[in-house]
Amino acid sequence: MRFMKRVGSLILIIAGIFSIQSGVKKSPERQMENLDRGIVAVRTSLYEVFISWRMLGTDPEKIAFNLYRDDQKLNQKPLSQVTSYTDRNPGDAVYTVKTFLKGKEQKESASCVIWKQNFSEIPLNRPSGGTMEKEVVSNRPARVNRPADNRPPGSQQLTPQDRRQYSYSPGDASTGDLDGDGQYEIVLKWDPSNARDNAQDGYTAPVIIDAYELDGTQLWRINLGRNIRAGAHYTQFMVYDMDGDGKAEIACKTADGTIDGKGRVIGDANADFVNERGRIVAGPEYLTVFNGTTGEAMKTVDYIPGRGDVCAWGANECNGNRVDRFLACIAYLDGVLPSLLMGRGYYGRLTIAAWDWRNGDLSLRWFFDSDKGHQEYMGQGNHNLSAGDIDCDGKDEVVYGSSAYDDNGEPIYTTGMGHGDAMHLSDLDPDSPGLEVWAVKETGGWGSVLHSARDGKILFRIPDSSDVGRGNAADIYPGHRGFELWSSATHGIYSVKGAKITDAVPSVNFRIYWDGDLQDELLDRAFIDDWDYINHKPVRLLDASKYGGSSINGTKATPVISADILGDWREEVIFRGSDNASLLLFTTTIPTAVRMPTLMHDTVYRLGIAWQNVVYNQPPHLGIYIGDGIFQKKK
Repeated sequence: MRFMKRVGSLILIIAGIFSIQSGVKKSPERQMENLDRGIVAVRTSLYEVFISWRMLGTDPEKIAFNLYRDDQKLNQKPLSQVTSYTDRNPGDAVYTVKTFLKGKEQKESASCVIWKQNFSEIPLNRPSGGTMEKEVVSNRPARVNRPADNRPPGSQQLTPQDRRQYSYSPGDASTGDLDGDGQYEIVLKWDPSNARDNAQDGYTAPVIIDAYELDGTQLWRINLGRNIRAGAHYTQFMVYDMDGDGKAEIACKTADGTIDGKGRVIGDANADFVNERGRIVAGPEYLTVFNGTTGEAMKTVDYIPGRGDVCAWGANECNGNRVDRFLACIAYLDGVLPSLLMGRGYYGRLTIAAWDWRNGDLSLRWFFDSDKGHQEYMGQGNHNLSAGDIDCDGKDEVVYGSSAYDDNGEPIYTTGMGHGDAMHLSDLDPDSPGLEVWAVKETGGWGSVLHSARDGKILFRIPDSSDVGRGNAADIYPGHRGFELWSSATHGIYSVKGAKITDAVPSVNFRIYWDGDLQDELLDRAFIDDWDYINHKPVRLLDASKYGGSSINGTKATPVISADILGDWREEVIFRGSDNASLLLFTTTIPTAVRMPTLMHDTVYRLGIAWQNVVYNQPPHLGIYIGDGIFQKKK
């Protein structure tokens, strides 16, 4: 553990850091999830058990804890400097953590049993596969702008070789407290094996969304139906408590034939707008908010904007490729309650609709459209996005890639660098005011770019004439203040000031907190690696494939989700089980001397968990820099 080597026996306590960002106007009313202690206990050897639990962002700095094995208290003095403990215990037991405050043990407590290994298997109700009734049988170009009632002929006869078998596997997931018990549940999107990229023709099986407790108890199932195409760019689902009632809702694009968690159909159950190329460029489009506990559709409205001219969304493509590029996120636009943002288009026309879910009603807060007097914003979006307070006014803005938008929907700036596949928003440079964005660009020779999130000012860039498809930002060198930056085209690692550190290039995928110090580890495929900053090479910490864990999203090789779901401030990671009928939730068992609140009570991080499932998944980041602890100067 690098940081522990650096500070020796020093016990580091970070409390309240999520509320003291210098220069940021804070709203004391900003909604924060009401979480329990998330205690988890894992057997690490025949005689030892590792236990960890949450410190909350709402906890007073002087909070302490008592830990019990069954009825026996394990600590002589209240635990005031850590939120983890290693117990010598060869048997089974129930562990309980209780808060200790102002000289008294409080009534609040949380308990757990011992895991036999450092992961928990979550059984799933895998949807049945089948055979597509239709498949593309010619290469003739698709007709566009067809009337809504002009549907593919139902009498088309296909030979057996034209039929397509399909099955389901776990895809992207999100997490939220669906039932208000202070614990996270998992919302999982099932991907059919015939899911398609927007550039490809072909019929797809329906997209299915499930909700599960962490023990595998299924809460509900939503079937998005035949009129929602399966693929990375089509269904961006947001899981968040959007009205402040203590329970998370689910929101996503729907259509005629969507079946909610109660078995009720949205719109016309018999409607079929899939054309002869397997695409959907006609028919109604909806936005639905579902109840997190039951999956019931609570409100459905027209999706804004509609397709309009399907050829007008970039490159004059009329087959449904550019028009069906969707993004989504959550942002605190008023500084108090979250709003839902749904985007359409980023290669050409770029639109964002902001919605409020309040008192059982879904209302449009604002709508941005590059066609309405903002031509310079066309094509300035990414395959991903991020949200955070970039202008320090206590309200969130949206960074869309090469452009940013204010809490009121007004555009703030565009760098003019166009589309990209990866970006990272955080306090990457703690000595530069505000947050920064590290991004890679697809065209124009821009390469890899660091810019100010507040005003778009370019801080440094590494030009490259190729399509730079991957980029990562993580704090992996304790001797360099700030994050380190690299991409698939940088041919090395750079400091946040643009100085090259080494020619070595780590994995260009996810970052994660795992080993207990305050630097990042690297998450790629089913592996977690530490970075040996002396010899500039990875050191394997976890190989989840040994236990049947697999990544998702093909060559993107991302986890189902990574987030601070349980235990102390370190993150958990969920992989797909190799049987495609389970999830494997891994948690760290490495001791740490660092105490700080759950990452989920940092707004930028929590919003990052909400948008992590969007298109080309990116890892979450904190809105503050913690690489030095609290010993360095603040901004």
